Amino acid sequence: MASKVRAPFRVGKKAVFLPDFTLTLLRTPFLPPTFAKFLVPLNLNKLDLRDYLWHAYGVNATRIRSFVQQQKLRQDDPSRLRPMPRRWFRAKAIKKMTVEMDKPFVWPEQPEDFTPWDKDLYSAAQKHNDQHQESMRPENLYKGPADKKTLAEQARKLLKGEDKWRPSGDMSKE
Repeated sequence: MASKVRAPFRVGKKAVFLPDFTLTLLRTPFLPPTFAKFLVPLNLNKLDLRDYLWHAYGVNATRIRSFVQQQKLRQDDPSRLRPMPRRWFRAKAIKKMTVEMDKPFVWPEQPEDFTPWDKDLYSAAQKHNDQHQESMRPENLYKGPADKKTLAEQARKLLKGEDKWRPSGDMSKE
């Protein structure tokens, strides 16, 4: 699409055929339609983004602004198996780039019906995943035996004398 039209700028020499990075176009309703904001990898520079947008989508980026947003400093890495409360951790920084384009881009309207994308299945899987992760947290690992009610009932019967004690290996009926 853009290969037949000559670029209005000097094209970079780095050829990218199958990119190993992810660009995320952010929905920014407060920006005018000639601006687009992207989440980009930390090692991507303005010239790389300009070349990529030109070659992949035929978009002429007239100006590009970038900034690196540092994450908050907090105690304990959330991905650790065992919590370590006095260890300080800073998450990886986020790089954002704002591109000014010569032609406006308008976001399409959000669909009313999400059934072609299986949103219900995705939501159910996300809920199941959240419940599983919550159950695996250190404070929730052991909540007592699963048959707590039946054990309490057996103990009550033993104390009242309604049932006799048998060792677990004893299979004889009395």
